[in-house]
Amino acid sequence: MPTVLIHLNNEEAVLAEIDQLPAAADTLVTVKNPRRRDGKDIIYLDANASTVMFPVYRINFIEVIPTGDEEEIIGHFRE
Repeated sequence: MPTVLIHLNNEEAVLAEIDQLPAAADTLVTVKNPRRRDGKDIIYLDANASTVMFPVYRINFIEVIPTGDEEEIIGHFRE
């Protein structure tokens, strides 16, 4: 399950896990275990919320955070 950083319009970014990346036709993005970057609870969500659906029109962009396996395969390089 990839970890993503979702950048919302006029809100702090949300760190969460996602089952699959959204397709072009999707109108909602469903994430699990939403939290702030520092791991703290998001103030506008209930503390017991484990799954959240964000409408795509509220999302500026989504960053996919690499896991340990992906970092080994892709890695960083400069020419």
